[in-house]
Amino acid sequence: MGKVILVTGASSGIGLSVANALQAAGHTVYGTSRDLSRLKSVSFKPIQLDVTDDGSVKAAVDKIIKAEEKIDVLVNNAGNGVTGPAYAMPVEYAKKQFEVNFFGVIRVSSAVIPKMIEAKKGLVINVSSLAGLFGLPYQALYSASKYAIEGYSQSLRMELRNTGVKVVIINPGDFKTDFTQSRDKVPFPLKNEQLEKEFNTAVASMEKDESVGANPDVIGKKICQIVDSSSPSHRYLIGALGQTIAVPLKRILPGGLFEKLMNDHYGIK
Repeated sequence: MGKVILVTGASSGIGLSVANALQAAGHTVYGTSRDLSRLKSVSFKPIQLDVTDDGSVKAAVDKIIKAEEKIDVLVNNAGNGVTGPAYAMPVEYAKKQFEVNFFGVIRVSSAVIPKMIEAKKGLVINVSSLAGLFGLPYQALYSASKYAIEGYSQSLRMELRNTGVKVVIINPGDFKTDFTQSRDKVPFPLKNEQLEKEFNTAVASMEKDESVGANPDVIGKKICQIVDSSSPSHRYLIGALGQTIAVPLKRILPGGLFEKLMNDHYGIK
């Protein structure tokens, strides 16, 4: 039987692929965007929702509940990125990053999960990142926001243990989406040739990785499997082996060696 599913950030990239895949699998999918004009001619039900606005979140959730009487699955996908030097980062960029990537997850989850608890069943899928499991140079704010999702999700899972509501985290690597073009870039602020060179090299490396990443439809297929599973795992790493292998390597390698390997990848010698 098809489920009622809410996917945030469904206008492009991972969210669009996930919403399309779930709709094609026979579910009733509501995909959100701050701007409904970005959801024209989609296969799923478009709905306006701004994860940074309490009223917008409440209105969207209430509309779905009125139409469907329930939300079976929540996919917290909406997010953005900021790149820049952690050692000279304006606080307003950090606030913007967390407002979407972390506080947005809390807003939507807090609007949806109580209704799942009442129904004694439900599934929450939080889209984290490999960057939520190890820091990336010049993506400190993005990594920090995804680390926050990791801690929130683990606590949430423990709290919901006896409610019938499951919590899953997915950790994607680099996929080819418009995330690269939409990322906020903080201009390099210091007169330091060495650090500026490293900054530019690292940014070029991350953008190259994203440009050759896999199609996000891979994530859509995986989330369809998760939704259909009666006993999903707590976590799913999704991406190229060359990236996902960093997770077990971090556990077994000395910290200094792991960081050296990461720096080497991003051109920081």
